[in-house]
Amino acid sequence: MKKIPVRHLKDSFFENRFSIRAIEPLVANVDLIHELHRHDFYFILFIKNGNGEHEIDFVKHVVKDFSVFFIRPGQVHQLKLQKGSSGFMIQFTSDFYGPKEVPAMQVLRKVSNKNLCQLSEMRIEQIYLLLNSILQEFTQKQERYTEVIKSYLNVLFISIARQSYHPNKIPNEAKLYAQERLEELQDLLEKNIHTKKQVNDYAEMLSMTPYQLNAITKASLKKTVSELINEYIILEAKRILIGTVSQVNQVADTLGYDDPSYFIRFFKKQTGLTPEAFRQNFK
Repeated sequence: MKKIPVRHLKDSFFENRFSIRAIEPLVANVDLIHELHRHDFYFILFIKNGNGEHEIDFVKHVVKDFSVFFIRPGQVHQLKLQKGSSGFMIQFTSDFYGPKEVPAMQVLRKVSNKNLCQLSEMRIEQIYLLLNSILQEFTQKQERYTEVIKSYLNVLFISIARQSYHPNKIPNEAKLYAQERLEELQDLLEKNIHTKKQVNDYAEMLSMTPYQLNAITKASLKKTVSELINEYIILEAKRILIGTVSQVNQVADTLGYDDPSYFIRFFKKQTGLTPEAFRQNFK
C-alpha cells in the first residue's frame, strides 16, 4: 500500500507562499485528476461551471456550478474534475494569511470550517471580480502587491462567509459568540488531538467551563464535546491509517495511546471496523 503523498507549495507549479491560477488551461482537453494526497497549506477551489467528484477526509462531494471547496492543512483529499470546467485555484501557506492578525485568523477559520460552500449565481459573479483582481495583482507583481492580495482575500472570505446568513436574519451577538467559540474549538481539536483528549483541556484553552463548552456544542451540533473529540480522534486515525504504512500499534502510539488493544477497541466501537479492516476496505 502506497503512502499518501504530502504536497508542499514549493513542489507544485505554484510559488512559495501564495498563488492563484485559472483552471481552464488544466481541463481544456482532459479531465483533471488528483490522486489521494494531503497538503501542508490551504487549498481553495472555485468552480464557476463544472462537474466531477471531490472527496475530502473520506466524505464525497459532488462538484457542480458555483461551488467553493476549502481544504485545510493536514486534510486528505482526491479530486476528479471534468474537462471544460471553469474556475480558479488558490493556494497559500498559513504564515501568508491568518495567524499574525486576529481578525484575519477569525475570518479564515470561519470560511474553512466547512469544506464545501454552495454560492448563489449573484455571489459567484461578485467573487469572480475579486478573483480576477487577485490574479491581476499576482501576475503583475507591482509594489506591495502582497498587501493588496491579502486585502482582497479578506474581502473574498467575508463575502463567502455572508453566504451562510440569510440577509434578513443577522445573527445576534450571543449566536456570533457561540459560533466563534465553536470554530476555535474545532481549530484546537485539529491541532492538539494527538496529545489532548479531555474536555477540560479544551475548555481551559478557551477560558470556559466544560459546562459552557458543552452547551455550545449541543446547541450548534447536537453533540457533546466528548463526542466531538472522539470524532476528531477517529478522523486523524483514518488519515494516518490510509496515509502511512505504520503498524496499528504505531498509529496508536502516534495518537497518544499507550495500549494498542484499547485503541483498537475504541476504533471499532466508533466505526464498526478494526483499524486494519478499515485500511483494507479503503484499498
